This record gives sequence, C-alpha cells and structure tokens, in this order.
Amino acid sequence: MAPRPHWLFGDQLGPSFLDPRHGGPDAHAPVVMIEARSVLRRRRFHRAKAHLVLSAMRHRAAELGDRVTYLRTETYAEGLEQFLGRPPSRRPGTRGGGGGAGEHGGARRSGERPTGARLTVRHPTSRRARDFAGALEGVEVLPAKGFLVSHDDFAEWAGRGTGRSLRLEGFYRWVRERHDLLMDGDEPAGGRWNLDHENREPPPRGRETLGIRGPWQPREDAIDEEVRHDLDRWERDGDISFVGRDGPRRFPATRREALSALRHFVTHRLPDFGHHEDALLAADPVMSHSLLSAPLNLGLLDPAECVERAEQAYRAGDAPLNSVEGFVRQIAGWREYVWHLYWHFGEDYRHRNALRHTTPLPEWFLDLDADAVTANCLSTVLAQVRDTGWTHHIPRLMVLGSRALQDGWDPAAVTDWFHRCFVDGYDWVMLPNVVGMSQYADGGLMTTKPYTSGGAYINRMSDLCGPCAYRPAQHTGDRACPYTTGYWAFLHRHRTRLAANHRTARAVKGLDRLKDLRELLDTNAQRGDTAP
Repeated sequence: MAPRPHWLFGDQLGPSFLDPRHGGPDAHAPVVMIEARSVLRRRRFHRAKAHLVLSAMRHRAAELGDRVTYLRTETYAEGLEQFLGRPPSRRPGTRGGGGGAGEHGGARRSGERPTGARLTVRHPTSRRARDFAGALEGVEVLPAKGFLVSHDDFAEWAGRGTGRSLRLEGFYRWVRERHDLLMDGDEPAGGRWNLDHENREPPPRGRETLGIRGPWQPREDAIDEEVRHDLDRWERDGDISFVGRDGPRRFPATRREALSALRHFVTHRLPDFGHHEDALLAADPVMSHSLLSAPLNLGLLDPAECVERAEQAYRAGDAPLNSVEGFVRQIAGWREYVWHLYWHFGEDYRHRNALRHTTPLPEWFLDLDADAVTANCLSTVLAQVRDTGWTHHIPRLMVLGSRALQDGWDPAAVTDWFHRCFVDGYDWVMLPNVVGMSQYADGGLMTTKPYTSGGAYINRMSDLCGPCAYRPAQHTGDRACPYTTGYWAFLHRHRTRLAANHRTARAVKGLDRLKDLRELLDTNAQRGDTAP
C-alpha cells in the first residue's frame, strides 16, 4: 500500500514529526505544507514573528526537497483543494470541527486507521486548527508530538483523587518521577524538588550586564531574504499589516540552527542561568536566558533532548543544580503544564473574566509605542518587544501583564496581544499564561493568587527605577509610581475577593494602613488610559 501523504503544520518542523514510529505518519510519506495568507490577515502579528515562522517553514521545505509539496494559498482549505485535486469535505455531523473528531480533536489511538483515510496530520496545537483538521473527511489526526506528556497520561494524573488540585508543583514532581529527570533513585537530585529560592536574586549591583557570553546568533541566507522581500511587498501593497520592527533574525529557523543554539546555551550560559533568572537589566535584556522557547514551539527542538542535555551538564559538574533545576522546571514543568491545561480547561476557558475587566487596550500599547511611555520599566520592556518580539518571563508577567491587570484591561484582548507580539506566542502558550497566570481571569483555577506588585518589586529586581521619572515608594503626586498606585488601586477595587484569599489577605489589610489612600486612588484615576 502506498504511503498516505502527510500534512505538516508550521510549528511541526522537526524530524520527530515525520517519524513513522509510535503512531506517526506512514513511512516515506509525501509531505504537503501550506503557507496560508489568511493566518497573517487575521491578526496584526509582529514582523519578527512572521519572518521567523515563514523562514522556518520555507527552510524545512528546502530540506525535504522533492518529498514536499509547498503551497502558498489564501487558506488551508484552498491548499488542500490544490493538493487533493478536489475541495476537502467535512465528516457527517461536524460543524467546522470538533464533533465526531475524538476527545483531543480527532487524535486516535495508535493503530486505529480510519477507513478511507487519504491524508494524515499530527494533532495541531490550536483548537481552531484541530477542529478544522478533525472535521475533514479522509483525514486522520495522529497523536500530538513535541511534548513529554501525552494527553492520556495527563488525564490520568489530573484524574487522581476527587477534587484534585491542578497546581504546577504536583504536576512537575510527577513529570520528574515519571521521566526520571534530575532524580537520584526515588529522591530529587540534591534532596529538594524546588530551588526557586536560590533563583530569585536581584541583578548584581553596579553592573549593566551579567558579563557572560552572549546568546547564539543565526546567519541569514537567501530564504530569509526572500521572506523579507515578501513581507515588505505585502505590507507595501496594504495586503497585510504588521506591528513591531524588522531586524536581523535572532532565533533558529532550522533543526541544525536549533541544535547549535541548544549546545551554545548548555555550554556557555546554563551555568549562570539560575541565580538571576528573575532579574532585569536594561542593557542586558536576555540575561542568561536560553532563547529556546521559539525553536521549541516551532518543533525544531524536542523538550526531552533539552532537559536531558541540561541534566548531563549537571551530572558532569559543568552546571550547578539550581541552574539546571530552574531550566528543567521551565520546560518539563511549566511548558508541559500550560500545554495540557490549554486542552483540559476547554474552549470556554478563553472567555473567563472572573475580575470583570473590560477596558480596551490603549493605542500606545497596541502599537508598541515605547516612546510614548514615561515609566522607565514599561518603556524599556515595550521597546524590547517592539524591536525583537521577545522579552523574558518576568518582564512579561510583572511589567506588561501587571500593567494590564492593574488597569483592568480585557483579558481576551491581552491574550491576543501576547499571541501576536511574541515570536514564541501561540494560542496554547498564551491562553493559560495570560488568562490564568497573568490576568487571574480564571479566578484561581491555575494559580493561587493574582501576580502583580508595586514599584518596590521592580526596584529590587532591576536597575530600571533609578533613572525613572517616577519614584517606586511614592504614592501620590506627579512622581508617584504608576505600578505602586496601580497595585493599591487593584487591591482596593477587588478588596472583597482578595480579602477572602489567604495568599492576598495580608496585602489587603495594608489598605487600612494607607493614610493617603483616597489621594492615591485619585492619582491613579487621573492617568486614565494615557501612557504612564
């Protein structure tokens, strides 16, 4: 029997996605890739993100050579019609996907081959794509790839006991044990599961950078030049609009580049990763972070090889345990956790708005207009996003996300913004991270409290407050820090809810000790939607 063609999505670009073993596509299957222009029309994506994804797709097509049919069409449906020679039809009883497609979007158990299947596809990473593929007649959706934990295994973990809490810590320990990661027999390496307390040091005093070797850098080629020409033409013709600045590609677009970036990080940067993992320096936005989220989310790296190489560095004495544990936690813990919660919580999760925040995002934020912002922390971080499409997790959470939470911005709009503006942003990544972690819009399904703070936290963990026009300890007047006034205003606005939460009750009591609370609230309200 001739192998069935396999449809490869643009975030499934590593070799494992074409591996026929363990429920993969047919051996030597012809491949179809579809560059659908409608994806770029739906959202105003960051220019660097569009460049990276198209470059990675076209590089993969070049590697596959005659095995691939690479189609540039308006929609996926048009691409499939060209490839199949007829319009794709839907399965009876489906309406745009979902219905009759299986619990996880049509993914069948290994070995279950539907009668008459003419095309295979790996489980897509978004609900929209999953529902589309799962509803098509003659398309078999194969199990997901690119993660350590399968859907079935997560369901087994989540289903243990009645009313089981789906907190990260329990999941992370379970993954470590199940995959024998950083384990010494039945115990965690070093005797402790969590070394976060060692990884929260402020930046070193008096230094503008950490002084370590910089991150791996790619070299652009003819494919990058072609992509840039196409993006310029589409934007010039008014066909598609982007946000953010163009610039040299900073992230891997091929498997070979991704492996080089991984080796470079483990060898030169992982040893210094841990201690200042949560710190910020204006002149050193990357610090010691890996920059591997983008190639991981494109499928160019497998999470198993990332954590295994990090553990090898620890076992060889080349990297300290706190750095390795922090890195393993990001990938085997948080990344896996977010992926599975995206599917576990269901489609209604994206509409959660427990705090009833409805304020539209201001234009300066939508346009990444860092020059319109006075607050040095926010201006600096917004400029990093504008120029690169990336900043590390603490600026995302405690500067960008905190601003949105304190000002009561619509969490769905905030989710969309993060999806569009970050090179590593996808629906599965940003929905739980923003709705659950950043905006507390799920009311505590994912985290135990809202993550926001006043200017004191940013002052302690960065060098951004010194040159700022605002003072982190000032509550009122022209120099009052917008993060400090915003923090107290947020606690005041949600006082009843937060007083009932043992993780925030003490902070709420602090409102009673503020003698200038009314003036503080007036100062915060006077800002309105103007850039702070």
